[in-house]
Amino acid sequence: MDQQQLDNLALVEKVRSADPAAWGMLTDRYTNLLWYIARGMRLNREDAADAIQTTWLHLVERIDTVRQPESIGSWLATTMRRECLAALRRRSRLVVTETWEDLPDDADPLDDALLRTEEDSALWRAFRGLKPRCQTLLRVLMADPPPSYAEAASALDIPVGSIGPTRARCLAALRGIMAAGPYPFESTATEPGGGRT
Repeated sequence: MDQQQLDNLALVEKVRSADPAAWGMLTDRYTNLLWYIARGMRLNREDAADAIQTTWLHLVERIDTVRQPESIGSWLATTMRRECLAALRRRSRLVVTETWEDLPDDADPLDDALLRTEEDSALWRAFRGLKPRCQTLLRVLMADPPPSYAEAASALDIPVGSIGPTRARCLAALRGIMAAGPYPFESTATEPGGGRT
């Protein structure tokens, strides 16, 4: 077991003994990952919040029966993915009666758009040009704190050994899109998540 798994094991044991501080630490550690999974699966803010809340509720209900408490992050990621899929199924059954004018605008407010640097805007335009699989993988890996590869693999339902090579291919594709854009980036461009290319 690695150190994070040992930490998780101890944390889950404290949660099982009804330690409120341990619950706080557990939610602090994994809520961002759950948000990234939800947004990577293209849930809107409300559906994402509902899926996250339901995932935590499932953990409350099943905390004493989790078979591998040291892998609680993977358990949460898998449960979250299932909740996201359920939300997407529910949403696909909804009949929309609104007109386009009634729909809320999901775009950032004008002030936010004006404050972004041109480099950040170009980066995110390039990011949106990636295949959905790459967007989802990079969003999950950008969670704060970053998930382990095992947690990311569980969240994305892909083998652990393919995370690194897939990440490298996705970042290479992102660099290619940025280099081919109207304002090519220099070598100091920032990757999503704060790293440098």
